[in-house]
Amino acid sequence: MILNSMTTLLKSGNLAAILGAISATLERSDEAPFWRQKTLPFVEAILSVLIPLREQKLLFDPEGNAHETLTPALFLRWCDLMSLKTLAFTLAKSNDQGKLVRTKIIAQTYQPIDLEILGKYLSGYTINLEDESIDFPIRNYNLHIGISDLITKILNGNMNNV
Repeated sequence: MILNSMTTLLKSGNLAAILGAISATLERSDEAPFWRQKTLPFVEAILSVLIPLREQKLLFDPEGNAHETLTPALFLRWCDLMSLKTLAFTLAKSNDQGKLVRTKIIAQTYQPIDLEILGKYLSGYTINLEDESIDFPIRNYNLHIGISDLITKILNGNMNNV
């Protein structure tokens, strides 16, 4: 049931509904409060850009391939911290140029995406948002592997195993 509702929410739900469903799932779990506190801001940061891309029908994966719907699998592809950093720079460059760049999508129109939530999140983990070539601390990457594992369990409906 969780899997079907999350799939439906990602396909057409708004940010508040998706975060609410994930929060409710986390509250019912035996997961440590530390992980619950880290997970929701991460999900919010990702969705703050994926939902506007979904609404513009401009979803793409980390390799730049077009996707028609926001699925759990596509969402999880963006849970990798390096991929998320790349997404932030792609969207910043797209906003600057007024068109979607660095993807295989040939978009007729592009509305700039608000990067405030994603930017605050990434800068909170010492990710340089001025120079894409500057790496970030491995400890932040490792932390996000744990968060991604938890999100994977939620989206795959495996919270009973947490």
